[in-house]
Amino acid sequence: MSIKLTFHGAAGTVTGSAYLLQTSRATVLVDFGMFQGFAHQDDLNHMPAGLDVGKLNAVVLTHAHLDHTGRLPLLAKHGYRGPIYCTEPTIPLTALILRDSAHLQAMDLERSNRKRQRAGEVPAEPLYTAEQVEQVLQLFKAVPYDVPTEVAPGIRARWVEAGHMLGSASLQLCVQEDGHTKTIVFSGDVGPKGAPILKDAVGFEKADVVVMESTYGDRNHKPLQETVAEFEAIVKKAVDHKSKILVPVFAVGRTQLLLYLLAQMFRHRVVPKFPIFLDSPMAIEATKIYWEHLDLFDAEFKALNRERPLTEDLNTVKPTPTAQDSMALNTLPGPCLIMAGSGMCNGGRILHHLKENLWRPEACVLIVGYQGDGSLGRRLVDGEKTVSIFGEKIAVKADVHTLNGFSAHAGQSELLQWFGHLAPVRPRVFLTHGEARGREPLAKLIQEKFSLRCELPMLGNSVSL
Repeated sequence: MSIKLTFHGAAGTVTGSAYLLQTSRATVLVDFGMFQGFAHQDDLNHMPAGLDVGKLNAVVLTHAHLDHTGRLPLLAKHGYRGPIYCTEPTIPLTALILRDSAHLQAMDLERSNRKRQRAGEVPAEPLYTAEQVEQVLQLFKAVPYDVPTEVAPGIRARWVEAGHMLGSASLQLCVQEDGHTKTIVFSGDVGPKGAPILKDAVGFEKADVVVMESTYGDRNHKPLQETVAEFEAIVKKAVDHKSKILVPVFAVGRTQLLLYLLAQMFRHRVVPKFPIFLDSPMAIEATKIYWEHLDLFDAEFKALNRERPLTEDLNTVKPTPTAQDSMALNTLPGPCLIMAGSGMCNGGRILHHLKENLWRPEACVLIVGYQGDGSLGRRLVDGEKTVSIFGEKIAVKADVHTLNGFSAHAGQSELLQWFGHLAPVRPRVFLTHGEARGREPLAKLIQEKFSLRCELPMLGNSVSL
């Protein structure tokens, strides 16, 4: 029986998810994400040497986030014209994310190529272009949740709810090879139980092999209700002090969660309504896509929305689509709340707002998402007193708050619970999508609790299943 699995990403890091599955009859790629949030990320964002696009039958996606889809246009660039299978909401969300990625690359390249030109150097090429994004988007095919679908000769895939973002899924691949069937499960990113808006993750009970994320394998998040209470207290205090609240957000997922919580605060009169600025063209579009898929939301959201549309509570939310709209926020007095990308503060409009406000003691910064090693967001979380933004030294005098309980990832005990349904069949386990500090403690716990030894592959490793 010849089944080979190669780890072309998220092996020893949290980003760049990409797993190549090869049988004697077919080759399938599971996710093809971009590496993000560390110094040498660009060196890894290329077509891996061992990935022959000519032999690729299909691509299957767990969800739309850039660290799972960001290298897909490279496939089009190298001539791939086969299908890319994913859940229906994943298609418009991936389109939004990839178009934004190509746009940011073009902007960055324009700046750096001007410097190269002045230095007499050869101009650099982008990783991919907007045209290649459009080419790859033509290949997407929507699949329903929980319906097995043949994606390649001898390979059937089933997507189930992962509770991580709109359209997110865990994948079960049933692989026929030499008259035998091997069941391979890819967790994708598993969401926390009871998170607002989304339904909870659904697990599996059968697998010969499990490829499982370990982002927060070393710890549990603070209980959500505690985090919500903390969020409300910070917002209330900031509004009382007429402060400007800056929130670096991931446009897809975290933005919609915060809008939901603010809507509830306004509805229950926790604070009087105040201006909220959605300072991210991408977040504006993502929110529209979320609103078009209310059927996928959890029962609590649906009940609240039936009572009175949440959009009525959010009538002080103002989108700021243009750069001019964004710049006008610099002179705006508080209280107000500005949500701007990017989530790790490694680019985007949030950098301008931080440059203008970090040195002001009356300003408030709310970190509500994962911050990669080396990112500006991580330096703020770690309490650095000065940071560099656009080459300028900025003192950090603003109130910086970190709210870990909003994570869209399951914490340690939730990951163990998700895996617990599979443990009795004693699968072979690979822990990926985690730094060493996440996956090593999780591997130890799985060994202690279930007597199963986990494998911790590194980038480029191949294994025979």
